Amino acid sequence: MRTAALAVALLVIAPQILAKELNGVVVGIADGDTVTLLLAGNQQERIRLAGIDAPEKRQPFGNVSKLSLSEMVYEHQGTVEWDKRDRYGRIVGKLIVDGVDVCLAQLQRGLAWHYKRYEAEQAVTDRWVYAKAESDARARGLGLWTDGTPVPPWEWRKKKQPL
Repeated sequence: MRTAALAVALLVIAPQILAKELNGVVVGIADGDTVTLLLAGNQQERIRLAGIDAPEKRQPFGNVSKLSLSEMVYEHQGTVEWDKRDRYGRIVGKLIVDGVDVCLAQLQRGLAWHYKRYEAEQAVTDRWVYAKAESDARARGLGLWTDGTPVPPWEWRKKKQPL
């Protein structure tokens, strides 16, 4: 019993122990889930928001998602909690601006999917909260959920649609 409890505790705590932090000003918005952060010394880092996948630019709601993200974060000070880079060299992390988890806010607005392919990399509490936020946005018909059959971005990309 103690071993199981310890294993569960490590699953909850480990992602937070391993996480690094970056602080800077958001100076660019590529789309609904990617920003550029200006760090001290004028160093820039592209940040892929963890736990979500927003519509591609040319996909329905792509521009709406990008605008939503821009309104929340552009020229604001932010903190990124991260622990990995993706295959394109972008930092993958949770962006906090003005005390708000921006990834979660995109889900709550119905402007992104909870990216379940990578949910095992999320803290257990984030995984649960993000899934619930997507479910609630779907049920309320918010954002991209006004479309009866929205196409997830990972399926859109597979079809080699123009980005």
